[in-house]
Amino acid sequence: FQVHQPFRLKPYTFFDIGHDHFYENAEENRAILNKVASKCYLPTNQLLLDLIRRFEGRFKVSFSLSGVALDQFERYNPAVLDSFAKLAETHCVEFLNETYYHSLAFLYSPREFKEQVELHRKKIKSLFGQTPTTFRNTELIYNNDLARTIEGLGYKAILAEGADHVLGWRSPNFVYQPGGCPRLRLLLKNYRLSDDIAFRFSNTAWSEYPLTAEKFASWAHQINAAGEIINLFMDYETFGEHQWEHSGIFQFLQALPQAVLKHPDFRFETP
Repeated sequence: FQVHQPFRLKPYTFFDIGHDHFYENAEENRAILNKVASKCYLPTNQLLLDLIRRFEGRFKVSFSLSGVALDQFERYNPAVLDSFAKLAETHCVEFLNETYYHSLAFLYSPREFKEQVELHRKKIKSLFGQTPTTFRNTELIYNNDLARTIEGLGYKAILAEGADHVLGWRSPNFVYQPGGCPRLRLLLKNYRLSDDIAFRFSNTAWSEYPLTAEKFASWAHQINAAGEIINLFMDYETFGEHQWEHSGIFQFLQALPQAVLKHPDFRFETP
């Protein structure tokens, strides 16, 4: 799950120059953060915690939390941070490394990129006691130069988009090795299954509507003979914010682990 909330800017005119040196819209930041926290972060974190306990460690998830989202949790709603810390204590949740500011730094400045990655790594360590071993670049932007940089920084795995025009005939449901990176593993997003949840779940015009946990699990199980792994990547705000509670998205998530684990060959893993 990706979690990001930007710092929003307030209207700032020429006549404010020299009089007002604060450019961020703190009230809007607080209002949006608290709205999403009440609809998504707090209830979904509690649901995940309940599922991890219910399945005694067989259910696992991972998070890529941007540094600026963590800053806003600390500033506006520490209860959200506490709920992520409780998930960390289960040892069934992996926290990934990314750029602190959810930025495009790698495309412009390798030095700035490395500074942001290190800043984010220290933040995750201080808040959750984990030193990340998996890297996720902003919006899954990827190339082999990035992979070589990430391997050089000591990471074990990197995430990327399972784009059809890059994969060609290949499947995203395998673990890959980036060119020139003997120690790094590449995990690719299965965008079809991910987007079924993130974008199509409440679309009544979709031919597969309504999407149940049993139906989704059956699609995953069909991949069993033609793949090693299924990587689901999506915005965490899918739950309760993009797909509202009345759509049944929380009931879907609650039922999904049991439906997937019914197949003896399947288990949940973090990167």
